[in-house]
Amino acid sequence: MQRLFSPMLGLAMMAIQAGAACAGEPIVLSSDWNEFGQQPDRCAPGLTGRGKPPKWAIIEADGKLGVAETSADTTDYRFPLCIVDGLSLGDLDVSVRFRAVAGTVDRAAGIAVRVKDAANYYVVRANALEDNVRLYAVIDGDRRQFAGANAKVAANQWHTLRLRAIGDRFAVFLDGAALFEATDKRIAAPGGVALWSKADSVTQFVDLAIDPLP
Repeated sequence: MQRLFSPMLGLAMMAIQAGAACAGEPIVLSSDWNEFGQQPDRCAPGLTGRGKPPKWAIIEADGKLGVAETSADTTDYRFPLCIVDGLSLGDLDVSVRFRAVAGTVDRAAGIAVRVKDAANYYVVRANALEDNVRLYAVIDGDRRQFAGANAKVAANQWHTLRLRAIGDRFAVFLDGAALFEATDKRIAAPGGVALWSKADSVTQFVDLAIDPLP
């Protein structure tokens, strides 16, 4: 089996697990996966809601390695997660590049933070069918919006989604532009980081970067 592994990433991941990560040192995960079409080796699949189990697969897109959720299950209240191994962060700055390539029920891309489990986390998501970006708290599997903005999210084009979370303050960016800020106190404890999808969205993700903040 061909293994595509970044030694620098491995060191960064060990630093995070040991609690020794420094602010300003992003952890880039786009080269830490094995064979095309297979489950990524450094993220665990999770599912909020109903429907088929997630099928995350390693892909090549825009000349880079990335992942996509490929099951194309049309169940509406279905939110697959790809939970990055070994992370527990509270304050962080995280970004990912995405391209929404298919989906009739939805064409969504998201980043989940402070992930306790598949039923409890924050998520920022961009939607190429609705042309908006929204911020939710997911509590016991119930998705509750507390901020958002309309923004053009073109299908089949690359975009960059970014979320900065410090305490109860959140800032959301799309393609380098600040969209909105919000506050929420429902999930304070550190947790995992995940890529997030919805229903039958087939969205390509590359260049996931996670910057722990002091």
